[in-house]
Amino acid sequence: MLRPGDRLARLLPAFDIRVVVLAPGGERAFEEAEWRDALVVLERGEIDLESLAGSRHHFRSGAVLWLSGLPLRALHNYGPAPALLVAVSRRRLE
Repeated sequence: MLRPGDRLARLLPAFDIRVVVLAPGGERAFEEAEWRDALVVLERGEIDLESLAGSRHHFRSGAVLWLSGLPLRALHNYGPAPALLVAVSRRRLE
């Protein structure tokens, strides 16, 4: 459990954490802005990244990805279970 004085508790407000679930057989169009500045961990399941040229790259649970700046068209889940992606990015100061 985090206490207010813990180092991690002080760091957490500096980050945004977003969870994306891709259903089995699902596809998600790639939107660069959605993944900008985010470190992405494939927490569970499998995904394929499809490039604009049509090539595909397969990743399994535990993969750590940086999707910013990549020429991607879509993320696919051809596996039998939902894919769970956790994206962590710096919170933007406004």
